Amino acid sequence: MKISTKDPAIFLSEKDPIMATIIENTTLYHKVDYEKDVYLALLDSVVSQQISVKAADSIFIRFKALFENNYPSAEAVVSKSEEELRSAGLSFQKIGYLRNVAHFHIERGIHYDQFQKLSDEEIVQYLIPIKGIGRWTVEMLLMFVMDRPDIFPIDDLVVRQKMMRGYDINDLKGRALYNKLNEIAESWRPFRSHASRYLWKWKPDTSR
Repeated sequence: MKISTKDPAIFLSEKDPIMATIIENTTLYHKVDYEKDVYLALLDSVVSQQISVKAADSIFIRFKALFENNYPSAEAVVSKSEEELRSAGLSFQKIGYLRNVAHFHIERGIHYDQFQKLSDEEIVQYLIPIKGIGRWTVEMLLMFVMDRPDIFPIDDLVVRQKMMRGYDINDLKGRALYNKLNEIAESWRPFRSHASRYLWKWKPDTSR
């Protein structure tokens, strides 16, 4: 597919009048996280699973503080005892997942430059065999660390809810809902990541 040279906001607004309204009423600050350190980003994503942002940030700070130079290298993560890792506030399950990521990094590598040679789906398929890492987690990595422009995280609850609100979808569930949302998002290619970012930031009018 030929990538459009237009500004993503202009492109999306021209393709989709509802998205145009969302963009018009939403301020978006585009930033890339972790300075291309995809390994560290995956560790953070594991810590963040199923807890509040505030709690996750606090635990991740304590977790990093356990290591030299505040950096949890893969070799250091696998060598830490459960007791040491638990002291940061991590559950036994998350300790296992963090070690899975570290072992994978040692054995196969989790590097930005390595992933630059791969397509979005190839990166998904490369990482999801790690127990504790699912498709949504990899899609967040692709969007916010790799800065890939055309990711549509349909499994994200907020994206689905905002689309249902914005596009007035009230009568669909399950596979039928997913099909409809995918159909809508087709017009956003090759900037589905940008559209998703707008949906996350968009504050719908609750008066209607």
